Amino acid sequence: MLNYQAEFAERAAFGQELNFARLEFAARAENVATARALVAALIAARPEANWDITVAALEEIKVAVSEAVSNAVIHGYGEDASRLVTLTVRQYQFALVVQVADEGVGIADIAKAREPDFTTGQEHLGLGFAFMESFMDELDVQSAPGEGTVVSLLRLLPEVEEAAPRAEQL
Repeated sequence: MLNYQAEFAERAAFGQELNFARLEFAARAENVATARALVAALIAARPEANWDITVAALEEIKVAVSEAVSNAVIHGYGEDASRLVTLTVRQYQFALVVQVADEGVGIADIAKAREPDFTTGQEHLGLGFAFMESFMDELDVQSAPGEGTVVSLLRLLPEVEEAAPRAEQL
């Protein structure tokens, strides 16, 4: 598993860690919305002077998180609700890091799984990793058959422009 926290400690450009959350939930499809809500809530609760995030950027992050959680639920566990998915969110001054982990079946060929249109189920489009990759600045996938999968998503976030007051400040 890639240790983004250690990596960030050496990269001052991400700034200090501002917030952290970890949530474990049952591998149920309806919990995808729970994961999206947690990430959106942390972003919305950010300290006022740190991030300038657009609605479009927020939606991209939520889609990437949805895809990672859906993969854990559907492909990692086959929708076995007795199993747990772990969502970890770290909020830095200038970055957001989200990790989604499962202890499911794992991925034998990560490079193949990351190809657009690759899927293990006929009813799925196989675009999950493609969406994650296009909406985030970095995507890392660590997995092995029988050992589960950890998907790490990084989104760099711009600083707030000092000259433009926010609507709630008016």
